[in-house]
Amino acid sequence: MSSPRKRREMDLMKLMMSDYKVEMINDGMQEFYVEFNGPKESPYHGGVWKIRVELPDAYPYKSPSIGFINKIYHPNVDEMSGSVCLDVINQTWSPMFDLVNVFEVFLPQLLLYPNPSDPLNGEAAALMMSDRAAYDQRVKEYCEKYAKPEDIGAKAEDRSSDEELSEDEFAASDDEEIAGKADP
Repeated sequence: MSSPRKRREMDLMKLMMSDYKVEMINDGMQEFYVEFNGPKESPYHGGVWKIRVELPDAYPYKSPSIGFINKIYHPNVDEMSGSVCLDVINQTWSPMFDLVNVFEVFLPQLLLYPNPSDPLNGEAAALMMSDRAAYDQRVKEYCEKYAKPEDIGAKAEDRSSDEELSEDEFAASDDEEIAGKADP
């Protein structure tokens, strides 16, 4: 059986070779940030979060610590600290799971299927249970305010061309000028 250090390195390399942007926090391989996009078909779609991951010395036998750096409105995420209440990560972690599972399965499932009966954010849980449409609208407002590429330090050129103008900027621009230019 491989050592926890080798497994950490292997899982981190697997995550880096996937479609996720990974930024190391220090020289070691135990703390890093991962860019995470909100899942499609959810009110979080279009949001981009910087997720802090800390791997304990005993990883993969002990679960990683996961937290949102930029704000997110969700019943199972503490709004101030970004801590995640996720049963699979916090209680039922198994060495069979790896870091790619966290970003391809666990976090998308958390955002697609919030659990308001086990909240870290009581206000979000109460709103979700009493008025789902208002909850979805608040989620979208938080995405607009706190979860854009520039909120996590992404460069403007990393954004697609349709994201570069806000709706207000687009409405205020001269339509003839835009229509007269070809895409480069």
